[in-house]
Amino acid sequence: MNTIALAVTDGMRHFELSMAYEVFGADRTDLADPWYETSLCGTGAARIGRFHLDPDHGLDRLARADTVIVPAFTDTDRDPPADLVDAVRAAHEAGARVASLCTGAFVLAAAGLLDGLCATTHWAHADALAARYPAVKVDPDVLYVDNGSVLTSAGKAAAMDLCLHLVRLDHGSSVANAVARNLVVQPHRAGGQAQFVTTPLPAREDHPLADLLPWVLQRLDHPLTVEDLARRANMSSRNLSRHFRSATGTTPLQWLLTQRIRHAQELLETTDDSVETVATATGMGTATTLRRHFNRTVGLPPDTYRRAFRSRAGM
Repeated sequence: MNTIALAVTDGMRHFELSMAYEVFGADRTDLADPWYETSLCGTGAARIGRFHLDPDHGLDRLARADTVIVPAFTDTDRDPPADLVDAVRAAHEAGARVASLCTGAFVLAAAGLLDGLCATTHWAHADALAARYPAVKVDPDVLYVDNGSVLTSAGKAAAMDLCLHLVRLDHGSSVANAVARNLVVQPHRAGGQAQFVTTPLPAREDHPLADLLPWVLQRLDHPLTVEDLARRANMSSRNLSRHFRSATGTTPLQWLLTQRIRHAQELLETTDDSVETVATATGMGTATTLRRHFNRTVGLPPDTYRRAFRSRAGM
């Protein structure tokens, strides 16, 4: 897996493209020899943000690569270029491993490579991906998804996670960790770790939940029930659930659990409180309950999360 082809076309985001090239295109033969042979492939000069980039090869080169990486697109409202979609599909049919970074998943979906598979993209574009390609099982809450020959990542920093994951698959953990140290990033975040998406609150002041949700957020240490919320909102539990689904896309209990987890994240990042104290402060009751829900939602135990993110919070 030592030949990497980065697909290049107009409208791609320079951040993810530059990140991938930094990981795979830099000379790291001191870590692993041979290292990757990396090429930029496109149909001609491409506008990437405010820059112009001349690819090394045409899109037909994708089919000769071991791994094809499709960076993020700026405009996801339009279908991706047909020639790129065809080239990515041909590369996969030729046996290439294909990975997308952020909204590059739209290209893989258009090529039919994600049909029937779980995939992810930046959480802000997850609904659009799911609506346009209903055969794709879009998971907006993970950093990346590895389906073997097809991989997808969420946005920005998660693209780095996927790139390091590929290095780890090809060269082992020690090499991937060395690359991460060189780039001054965290060496390993599991793909199933949550993107830490904020559950939305109603924007309109006249929304039926506009007063209720801030009230709940101030009382996360209380053992609140759906009946408590319905009583506070002066409506039936059924009516409350309907408004919750409309405003947040989820149920009252799931929204409440998400807010408890987010508050736990904040406390783990910013305080030295024990897990037991955090459990009490977030309404989880016991450390065992907190660990179970936190690990299932975030993908990391609370103690591991604190070690990984406490230092970042202090930067």
